[in-house]
Amino acid sequence: MAKPKVIIQLYPMLPTESREEREQKRPLARDKDLYHHVLHEWVDIVKAADEMGVWGISTIEHHLHSEGYEVGPNPGVLNAWWANHVKNARVGALGYVMATQDPIRVAEETAILDHITKGKFFCGLARGYQSRWSNVLGQFSDTRATVSDALGGADDVKNRDIFEERVEMLLKFWQEDSVEVKGDYYEIPYPYKDGIDYPAWKSARDAGAIGEIGDDNRVRKVSVVPKPYQEPYPPMFQAVSASPDSIKFAARHGFRPVYFTKLEKMEEFSHLYVEEAAKAGHNFAHGERQCVCRWIHVTDTEEEYDEKLRKYDQDIYQNFYVPFFPQFPDDTESIDWIQNIKESGIFLGGPVDKLKREWEETYEKVPAEFITLIWHYAQCPKEEVIYELETFMTKVWPDLECPVSNGVTVGGVA
Repeated sequence: MAKPKVIIQLYPMLPTESREEREQKRPLARDKDLYHHVLHEWVDIVKAADEMGVWGISTIEHHLHSEGYEVGPNPGVLNAWWANHVKNARVGALGYVMATQDPIRVAEETAILDHITKGKFFCGLARGYQSRWSNVLGQFSDTRATVSDALGGADDVKNRDIFEERVEMLLKFWQEDSVEVKGDYYEIPYPYKDGIDYPAWKSARDAGAIGEIGDDNRVRKVSVVPKPYQEPYPPMFQAVSASPDSIKFAARHGFRPVYFTKLEKMEEFSHLYVEEAAKAGHNFAHGERQCVCRWIHVTDTEEEYDEKLRKYDQDIYQNFYVPFFPQFPDDTESIDWIQNIKESGIFLGGPVDKLKREWEETYEKVPAEFITLIWHYAQCPKEEVIYELETFMTKVWPDLECPVSNGVTVGGVA
């Protein structure tokens, strides 16, 4: 048994004293001075987390958050910056929203990041649930967010099809010297049946990757460069919440599922993951490659925990998360929001003994190899984030144990 690997995930929530102030300062995310300050303080957290021995430091891909929530439009740039400020921690993103991304650009960017970090990069993938930006950035393939209609509806199915097609392409680009694609949503070359007229075809034929130039002297494949530093590619994570199909896809490829779910659902999915992975030839123990995601706070009393939830989390929870995942009655005026946050299953906190007990209960059901901790930085100040992470790493983490792989690729997956 080993200790779980801790990842911290931060994406700025630009701070205000109240929801009313957020509305008065609209659009807060366009406040360049505030963002500049938050961005540079962020590096202090990165350095502190590295010194504490976390396994990884990550952010997110979300766009167009004018309200100041989850301002994280370009994870790759941040990862490259952080790489110069850490000694041991890995950097990555949880993750690239593949249905809205060009897979060649993701393959190139992440391979470069893998080289910049000298093999300390990890790559996360997500499907995209926010229609405001997913539908805009995904328009070149007519992508819609996963919650544009009900789970299993037309938009959800198409989003999954595009996501899976592009992820399969990403893996090919990393591993194969030359690739052709005749997909439902992407072709290489384009147009596929015609090939591409390329003036420098002789050079590509004689010095490029084998197969790039066909017998008709036209481009028939492409070679995506550079190749990643790690073999066969960086460690892969996949965000999951409600869909068994997402678990099955992650399991087939040996991706590490990151659970943004209650413990009961995570436990159910964790067993499904092991079963589906075995079908694909991956012999994973229960908990291996699993990643539990939680928001945490550390306080002296339960009353102080309530106050932290009110100051740092209620605004985004009530006004942003809840509309995407409507599990509440129409009469939201009657909701005790602090109690509701506690009952959501994704927040853990309070006095250290209580926090330890909650994590021990989690590990009794799913002894996850990875833990992802999230704070609503900078609504939650830098000093609070560092203090709470240090408390977790010194007083909670040492008592947790999990099954773990030996670091060697398993079944051809990283």
